[in-house]
Amino acid sequence: MDKTLAKITPRDVDFAQWYTDVCLAANLIAYSSVKGSIILCPNGYQIWEEIQKVLDLEFKKSGHQNVQMPLLIPESLLNIEKEHIAGFAPEVAWVTAGGNEKLEERLCIRPTSEVLFCDYYKNSIHSYRDLPMLYNQWCTIVRWEKTTRPFLRSREILWQEGHTMHETEQEAIAETLRMLHIYENFQKNYLALPVIVGLKTEKEKFAGAQRTYTIEAMMYDGVALQNGTSHYFGNHFAKAFGISFLDHNNQLQVPYQTSWGVTTRMIGAIIMTHGDDRGLVLPPKIAPVKVVFIPIKDDEKIINAIKQITKDLDVAYKIDTSRKSAGFKFAQAEVEGIPIRVEVGMRDLENNEVTLVRRDTLEKQKVLIDNVIPTIKTLLDDIQQSLYQKALNRRNMMLYEAKNYEEFKDIAIHKPGFIKINWCGNGACEDKIKEDTGLKSRCILEDEKVDDVCCVCGKKAVHKIYFGKQY
Repeated sequence: MDKTLAKITPRDVDFAQWYTDVCLAANLIAYSSVKGSIILCPNGYQIWEEIQKVLDLEFKKSGHQNVQMPLLIPESLLNIEKEHIAGFAPEVAWVTAGGNEKLEERLCIRPTSEVLFCDYYKNSIHSYRDLPMLYNQWCTIVRWEKTTRPFLRSREILWQEGHTMHETEQEAIAETLRMLHIYENFQKNYLALPVIVGLKTEKEKFAGAQRTYTIEAMMYDGVALQNGTSHYFGNHFAKAFGISFLDHNNQLQVPYQTSWGVTTRMIGAIIMTHGDDRGLVLPPKIAPVKVVFIPIKDDEKIINAIKQITKDLDVAYKIDTSRKSAGFKFAQAEVEGIPIRVEVGMRDLENNEVTLVRRDTLEKQKVLIDNVIPTIKTLLDDIQQSLYQKALNRRNMMLYEAKNYEEFKDIAIHKPGFIKINWCGNGACEDKIKEDTGLKSRCILEDEKVDDVCCVCGKKAVHKIYFGKQY
């Protein structure tokens, strides 16, 4: 067996170790000397760049502009909105000295940027003509996580955070949902993730938000990964920071605020949803390299033939001319998750054909050279759809519904996945489930009809809600 493949623990033997092995073997990350922080290697960062390209275009199409806020936040500024800072206090990292001098006021390294944007808005918003303000920034944040895992939880996080201000509550709520659905469509159509979208409970919502909407992805092992959030803040941040504007009638009003964000955690979701015992499996739409051409021998005739084949290929590809054996190159292409590899040898050329191998199923097919480009395009579409359908089928196999609490606990003990129940909305029932089973609420399904009693307490139910274990 190739040494690269030997590094990967079988997925069904030890899922956690398999995940770490894939991250390392696929050259996505490396461990750094900074405890709790990882290095994003070229293969990992290129996936993030592909994510950025698609989402950044979507944000700009919907009227948002990119900005850059400071990295450091004065403690006094952070303390203006008490509920917000209370939610982040255990994870905040502080700067207490500059050079050899102790600072008069501590500075926190941003865990999120709501207060920075509010500080900016109070000096920038004066009239209804200034609204809406639709901003986004691509940056890093720091949260002092006790337990870290590549992409899933890190002390230093690459992410995107959108922050907007609106004239009316209705506009702000519409913005919250609009950005939620941009995330949802991106994850379904590009990452091939069959996500569930809903509302977080009061206990699980973002600190300072009135409503938090969440995108919940289920991993191969049935555990939930919160893969993006969109928050409606109302106007209490604006009130706390003294933000106001003159409306159409020259009356002073307070604007309404949203924020929304996703992180490199989505790369972890790709790995844990689509990967296999050979390594990473990338959905074609997000793969930095969609096709790799591998010459069986280092022969000028073969290289020239590949260059001739690829001159009209309009998808991202590479020709692997590294000084390694063909077998090693095949294995490397598999572990890195490149959707299609094309094997080209002298015998192939004599027969006017090449061999195409799709990464998701490892199926091989001989293709005439004249048909290579149209076949590649067809295969890329098919792989994208197949990965989504495979993930959807597996997720649906691990969705359960419990009518009473005994049934709920039995499913929680014996079956991985999400459990849907009728819920009264009382936090005490939510806490009881967490205490008894370790499962946390994932999201409220606002569009589903409720016509039964609470699974836990037997009182009138007001919501359908999913519970599950989380990363």
